[in-house]
Amino acid sequence: MGNCIICGTSVDGEICKSHEEDAVFEFRGTTPSQLTPGRYYRGTVDGYADFGVFIDIGDHVTGLLHRSELDKRLESLDWEPGDEVFVQVLDVRDNGNVDLGWSIRQREREFRGHLVETADDEFLPEEANDGPDGSETDSEPEPEPEPDSGAEPGASADDAGPSDEASPPTGGAEAVAAESGSVATESATASTPTTDDAADAEPEAEPALKRTTIDAIENQVGSVVRLEGEITGVRQTSGPTVFELRDETGTVECAAFEEAGVRAYPDVEVEDVVALEGEIERHHGDLQVETETLEILEDEARETVVDRLESAIEREARPADVSLLADHDAVTAVEDEIADAATTIRRAVMEARPVVVRHAATADGYVAGAAIERAALPLIREKHTREDAEYHYFERRPLEGRVYDMDAATDDVTSMLEARDRHDEQLPLVVLVGTGSTVESADGYELLSLYGAEALVIDDSRADEEIVDAVSAAVAPSLGGADVADLTSTALAANVAAHVNDDVRDDLEHLPAISYWENAPEAYLELATEAGYDETDISERREAVALEAFYQSYKDKRELVADLLFDGNADLAAHVSEQFRDKLETELGTARENRSVQEVDGLTVTVLDTDAFTHRYDFPTTILLLDALHRREREESAATLGIGEDELHVRTTEAIDVRALGNAIAERVPNGGVHVVGGRDGHVEFLPGERDAVHEAALEALAETLA
Repeated sequence: MGNCIICGTSVDGEICKSHEEDAVFEFRGTTPSQLTPGRYYRGTVDGYADFGVFIDIGDHVTGLLHRSELDKRLESLDWEPGDEVFVQVLDVRDNGNVDLGWSIRQREREFRGHLVETADDEFLPEEANDGPDGSETDSEPEPEPEPDSGAEPGASADDAGPSDEASPPTGGAEAVAAESGSVATESATASTPTTDDAADAEPEAEPALKRTTIDAIENQVGSVVRLEGEITGVRQTSGPTVFELRDETGTVECAAFEEAGVRAYPDVEVEDVVALEGEIERHHGDLQVETETLEILEDEARETVVDRLESAIEREARPADVSLLADHDAVTAVEDEIADAATTIRRAVMEARPVVVRHAATADGYVAGAAIERAALPLIREKHTREDAEYHYFERRPLEGRVYDMDAATDDVTSMLEARDRHDEQLPLVVLVGTGSTVESADGYELLSLYGAEALVIDDSRADEEIVDAVSAAVAPSLGGADVADLTSTALAANVAAHVNDDVRDDLEHLPAISYWENAPEAYLELATEAGYDETDISERREAVALEAFYQSYKDKRELVADLLFDGNADLAAHVSEQFRDKLETELGTARENRSVQEVDGLTVTVLDTDAFTHRYDFPTTILLLDALHRREREESAATLGIGEDELHVRTTEAIDVRALGNAIAERVPNGGVHVVGGRDGHVEFLPGERDAVHEAALEALAETLA
């Protein structure tokens, strides 16, 4: 029985229950289960993920401070790996995961006390190393160094640095050789007379370790192995330097320790080809190699590894054949391009390059992007040993329009350069889905290419030839002259995804049907039915995704979209789709009451002022509303025209080239700043001061075009 260090109350321990949050604890246990939920702990920043920050609390104990627990945006944190921080343990789950909470106190002096917590007890810091006689109690006497061992007299094992993230070299091949009896014992050496020849002879070379592969180390925990491959990432932690190594079978993290926070092997950089020896361990549940030697390979040795990697990637990346989900002429027209796109994505995964999917923030865009995600994530989990690899190496970033403009490209370049500078990551593959196939995106691709980043396009729009040379692969049937009237980006993306990962093909078969608001090809409806989705299931999921695409449109909503599309959550889809219908019907009612019907040279056009008679910042979006309005009005009107303050959208019963329409308007209003965004399927933008003139010119141009 003792007294609380803060209030003096008698307590079994060092602090009473009511003051646990007033003390900061230094954790010296070894498992998460030894933590006490509710208490505050000192920790160090291990690294960032999209969903929060990993904090090392003690020896092999790491927790996640989820971004939802922060009192600021994740990107606003100025913490760097290795920084000392203070967090609260909220929960320790059965699987060992530790949930952390934000502490408004970020300095030790802001707490009223400081305690050390071990697996069995807690005590004041000054008691941690002092026994009753003042001697250290938690360390054993160090043996004197052997003569010629290279150790400084009096040096201890602690001088090598902290051991919570990695251990310094422990012998490597020497240790293996000793265990096998190939190293003579001291007694044997003492009993053998030493001759001059023997004294002058060089020691016998130790047998080299035989190379193993990353996919084989799962069952070699505790063994010292040799790996050969390419360095695909380097990051410095508060303890070791962590190298990410890729061979022909996968990737693994390799920790190398120089001293706390100091870069080990500073000459080794991303894309170096190396030979590495080390012991296989588990670190926070993930496989990790405790590096003992790391050598950059040159000349023939390097070429051997490079050839091995390239051969494995070529063999594994390209699909054996192309087997489309269904018979669809527009998709069949790009079979070769589908194989090329699938190969490009698979190569990125195998080369440990992040995959960034940029898709339109529409129902079709989200479903198409989710198809690629569904295929890529299992491959990423298979190729990488990091537990959070699927968040680290794959990201969906929705785009508001159908153009990959300089704003979006600058955002991507900024993110990838930051990742390269902070974590030495490789440059990503940027996949454009349902967007980016027109010449307006060329500047964005040029910016990516200046930094060596690769891009590919998957788009149902009528594309421009200029894009073909700007990207690595383009899946755009219109470039080959195919009719794309009955095509969606999901129909293309789902077929690409099926060839990225054939194991998820069954998961993808219902997706094309979801992407059609009407007139879905019968082959896709049959696929959905066979997969267990009836007409109601399909429409509810489409409507639910469309609504959720609007909210937080810049976020991927990965888990929510997966629940709607893949996990059979009919109740969720029905609930969200009901909100969709209520909101859309309300807006449609307002639009129909305030539309005007105009006759121009015998052409009937429905006109809606989208500034005056829509809730511009609420659901539905202008594009979705005009699509729905045109479906309601097309029996009476050949075209629906939505005109706002500075942009014009048109929907017609017959296919129309919006770029040609924009050129016709520009000729009539030469000072209107008229230009087209998104190519032949895009929209027209203009100067607000010329709105009335553009309105009149658009009606005349429509009548001329559709006559």
